[in-house]
Amino acid sequence: MEISLIRHGKSKQIDDNRVNCEDFQKWIKEYDSSGIFEEDSYPPITLEKITTANILITSDLKRSIESASLLNQNKNIGVITDALFREVELPTFPRELGLKLSPNSWAVILRCLWFSSYSRQCESLANAKLRAKKASEQLEKYAREYKSVVLVGHGFFNRLIAEELKKMGWEGNRKSSVKHWSCTTYSLLN
Repeated sequence: MEISLIRHGKSKQIDDNRVNCEDFQKWIKEYDSSGIFEEDSYPPITLEKITTANILITSDLKRSIESASLLNQNKNIGVITDALFREVELPTFPRELGLKLSPNSWAVILRCLWFSSYSRQCESLANAKLRAKKASEQLEKYAREYKSVVLVGHGFFNRLIAEELKKMGWEGNRKSSVKHWSCTTYSLLN
């Protein structure tokens, strides 16, 4: 049995203008609703795992669904879309700070705060880990039924799932990659 975790393609939301923290929340909504760029080519291992998969899982976010659709064009395997596999959100600040930073800078700052237990208006790290445990258990159920499962998901949440899979005895890389279109595979011998 194997479970492959693929990170979605690069978002079409590429606006990198400096924004305040309030406008960054709008930027995130645009990022979530934007599609992804189609590439001229994809990593060979990613294509190989799609070719051998018996079921394809996505989150309910557009970038995950579109990425799976692009990868699945020739194979046409069954797809299950589930909000359980959504990316973990970023917290918000309680008031405007008057700072203008690039969206990437805001994301790094807010993710660091999130890892430090700050989770205003979003899922906490503890709750995200519980959801990742539930997601990894669901992926294992799919793997028992379908043998080869691919999740087209998100960078941080895929990493949390990978940690849980390792705890459950699955073998593979310690961490899943956060590069777009990257694929990390975990296997379990029965």
